[in-house]
Amino acid sequence: MIPHFRTGTGFDVHRLVPGRELWLCGLKLPHTHGLLGHSDADVAIHSLCDALLGAAALRDIGYHFPDTDPAYSGADSKILLARVVELLADKGYAIGNVDITIMAEAPKINPHIPAMQQLLAAIMKITPDAVSIKATTTETLGFTGRREGIASLASALIYKP
Repeated sequence: MIPHFRTGTGFDVHRLVPGRELWLCGLKLPHTHGLLGHSDADVAIHSLCDALLGAAALRDIGYHFPDTDPAYSGADSKILLARVVELLADKGYAIGNVDITIMAEAPKINPHIPAMQQLLAAIMKITPDAVSIKATTTETLGFTGRREGIASLASALIYKP
């Protein structure tokens, strides 16, 4: 039998502010600013959750984990991702691969990518080589270029074995 494949995309943006920790792909990175949000504001995991949820037609991260719910205040986005993986499994889906692009002028993301791949793969129960993470700048253009925020775009392939 041919597996049933589906794809999804996700996009998220958070503002950089002083006095917050910077979390990206589940890792705390050293930086002068952190991302502002109701949870830990891990923009990369949020875009990944939306890509996975979208592929399964399960709406979006705000539907499942609303910022109006105090239960998610300061929430660890790794826990949100684990819950999304459970939601997919409940519908009979497995994750094939994911691809994340993080748009930021600073800090440097590339040195952290292997650890990010390992961490996200463990949560999603896939191999690290099925987790692509890329970092780019916007060549000082726009809000990311002015270091006002970080954006992330993700895509995901899911399937029913």
